[in-house]
Amino acid sequence: MDSCDTFVALPPVTAKGKVIFGKNSDRPASEVQEVIFQAAADHADGSTCSYLSIPQVPHTHAVILSKPAWMWGAEMGANEKGVAIGNEAVWTKVLDGDEKEERLTGMDLVRLGLERGSNAREALDAIASALSSHGQGGPCFEDPERTGVVYHNSFIIADSSEAWVMETAGKHWAAEKVEAGVRNISNQLSIGTKIDAMSEGLKEFAEEKGWWKSVEGEFNFAEAFSAPPQGSFDESESPSRRYSSGAEHMTKLAQNNEFKVTSMFQVLRDEAGGICRTGRSGSVTTASQVSVLSHVTPACHWLTATPNPARSVFKPFVFVPDCDIGEVTKSPDFGADDPAKTKPRFQKEVNREHELYVSHRKIRPLPGDLSDPKMLSTLACLEMQCVYDVEDLLDNYNSAHDDELKDLFKDIVESEVKFYK
Repeated sequence: MDSCDTFVALPPVTAKGKVIFGKNSDRPASEVQEVIFQAAADHADGSTCSYLSIPQVPHTHAVILSKPAWMWGAEMGANEKGVAIGNEAVWTKVLDGDEKEERLTGMDLVRLGLERGSNAREALDAIASALSSHGQGGPCFEDPERTGVVYHNSFIIADSSEAWVMETAGKHWAAEKVEAGVRNISNQLSIGTKIDAMSEGLKEFAEEKGWWKSVEGEFNFAEAFSAPPQGSFDESESPSRRYSSGAEHMTKLAQNNEFKVTSMFQVLRDEAGGICRTGRSGSVTTASQVSVLSHVTPACHWLTATPNPARSVFKPFVFVPDCDIGEVTKSPDFGADDPAKTKPRFQKEVNREHELYVSHRKIRPLPGDLSDPKMLSTLACLEMQCVYDVEDLLDNYNSAHDDELKDLFKDIVESEVKFYK
């Protein structure tokens, strides 16, 4: 079973009053995830998503995206306005097979929210608008054996002030505003009676279907719309197990109100709790992201661009003028001949491996193999030093530092590749 986990921590539990977002993207082991940068742009025509071309907005924000290389949308990412979004697959009573029709994927909705939202609530509204107009659906995997797998989506949408959990069922949705403490989502509906925004007619639809009766009590979104997850999975990696384990881990690390970027690294590297997935049930953590969002200093986004965060390095990116992430984390572009764009789709295999993905194999062993502990220890030390240096720079930031920051991600990625050689 393929899955993900997304987390957010907000003041007062975070160090220095920052909002910290984190996500593991769990997908088929054969799938390559790339990290790309898209500059801000003005537009006059349509926006091409994974399967649809929908009306474009006049202006889109600059974004950094961690995305399966075959699709337009992203599993997670952030924009220049300090918004970060990640999505999860969820299964609901509304899921009836109609979702095999090619519409917007959850990953498309992540990217649309980031390109169009100047804050978390605007991003939520952008996702809601696109969902209402175009619906969600279509193959979510490139693997021909999984093209029939479809699902609905949930999201954590965060900025430096607040976070929103948004959970969908077809074109219907509910959202919970999170203003303090910790919150996480896995592959199950988690919004109960605390609903701070919802789609028009949501309660009426649930009552019409017989999933809730207004005379019997307060409306509970998860109880009304939840359905069992599809597919098979190891019990240790089930949605409920990961949801509970993630919540416990976050709560423990937040006890002293000192939750920080390395705390989120620790959560995403949790193999024992099933958060960091290593392929026991056919799925692996293909990439990870942590974003530190602040009113005071520039936001910093830490991305692996490689599988298994326990054997990967988180590398920092900051939006500054003329920022450049280079080509090392970008997969080959097959243009109009890409099998994801032709019909019938996904009938031909192509090599989407980027340079960092290939180099990273040196510390990404097959199940049962052991990585060189000295190499892993060295990488961990280098990552920690990078965290200290970047935090110090950002805590004392002024525009004169932009030259240091604009190539930061690119320089560290290129150094990582050299390290593996």
